[in-house]
Amino acid sequence: MQHSAVPELAHTQTRPIHWLATATAVAGVMAVSSLLQPGSATAAQPAGHDTEAVHAATPPGTAGVDFPITCGPVKAVVQKKATGDLDGDGRPETVAVVHCDAPMGTPPDGVYVLTRAAHGDKARVVATLVDPQDGDTVGDLAVRDGAVLATLRGYSSDDVPRCCPDRTDKAKWAWKDGAFVRSTPAGTRSV
Repeated sequence: MQHSAVPELAHTQTRPIHWLATATAVAGVMAVSSLLQPGSATAAQPAGHDTEAVHAATPPGTAGVDFPITCGPVKAVVQKKATGDLDGDGRPETVAVVHCDAPMGTPPDGVYVLTRAAHGDKARVVATLVDPQDGDTVGDLAVRDGAVLATLRGYSSDDVPRCCPDRTDKAKWAWKDGAFVRSTPAGTRSV
């Protein structure tokens, strides 16, 4: 008879008592860890911080904003948004692309600039850059160097099916003398 160099150990053969002991140990660890959870985090600012400065640096959100778009029985949805300081006042604005949540077809987009009052939390629309009545949809949207950049897709005539825009334009809006002025970004071509 030949003997192994390593003596047989009790734990090399699993028995139901081993599984029961393991399950009890795991349950004990979970119970103890649930008692030792860290305190809940809070979003409250420590005393001495200016909460108005915090609001000033936060771009306005789109939730609850009454966009100037008529959608009938369906609701308006925000498809895209971009943020940045557009008027140089140190507070960011939000640019939102909004369309009606139509079940079929390609609904036209509206592009709106949102701001927040200096002493309030509610966002409001302060400018319409693209009116949904123009029939365009928005591809790319960005805010760079204080300007709004967008790719607009539209139709050259009423004969073009509304599913398939055949015109693409690049547009740029910049804040000048109290209004957004539209131009074509340098180096872009229409297709």
